[in-house]
Amino acid sequence: MTQFIQPNWHAPRHVHAFMTTRSGGVSQGVYADAHGNGGLNPATHVSDHPFHVAQNRAIIQAHVPNPPLWLDQTHSTQVFAPDSHIYDAQQPPQADAVVLSQAGVVGAIMTADCLPVLFSSADGMVLAAAHAGWRGLLNGVLEQTIAHMHARGASPSGLQIWLGAAIGAQSFEVGLDVKDAFTHHKPSAQTAACFAPHPTRAQHYLADIYALARQRLVNAGVNPALIFGGTHCTVIEAEQFYSYRRNGQTGRMACLIWRD
Repeated sequence: MTQFIQPNWHAPRHVHAFMTTRSGGVSQGVYADAHGNGGLNPATHVSDHPFHVAQNRAIIQAHVPNPPLWLDQTHSTQVFAPDSHIYDAQQPPQADAVVLSQAGVVGAIMTADCLPVLFSSADGMVLAAAHAGWRGLLNGVLEQTIAHMHARGASPSGLQIWLGAAIGAQSFEVGLDVKDAFTHHKPSAQTAACFAPHPTRAQHYLADIYALARQRLVNAGVNPALIFGGTHCTVIEAEQFYSYRRNGQTGRMACLIWRD
């Protein structure tokens, strides 16, 4: 089984990124891989054994130039920028995105059905990673990330975007409240089309988080031709991915990005 997934984008060669899967680690039980072997869970907040999590983080760290900047993710729109704030590994910042402008600094976000989004400026000098669950997506975490990148000289129209593995449209069941929240935020037929009526449950819908993210990115000035990824479903692809929607108590995948 694949341990890492490489983005299929066209970021400059000095930009590096990957997404972990559930394979290739040491975690056991519900945090193991699909065959009960060691799972690569890097999350400290899901009740996995702390020693196993530390070992998994060490496995991941062996593939990056410096210790990743792990965040305390809270489904917010907060963006952490290490070029303007000191990072404390003992008390990670509460944020759901990280923007990087310095060589060798490794950004990291964790997901297990929520959408991970990686960003690179056209010249690869400004990078970002964002955690976009439906709440963060609705409230503007992608737009906030782009604004922080723009403030560091990255034009939105030149951004390369990769949508990592998230819950697919065939699996993401939501209620009328979630549909209404999106369609009332900025009413359009395009947004409404991201919600298909559930085939058996009234007042429930199947949401396309990838399409919703693409809309938000394009509305923020991103060229749609430069948005890649968005082809996986963490719920269905149990061989590769942890899924909170599928299993409840489970591990997390990590998306990491840095530049030379």
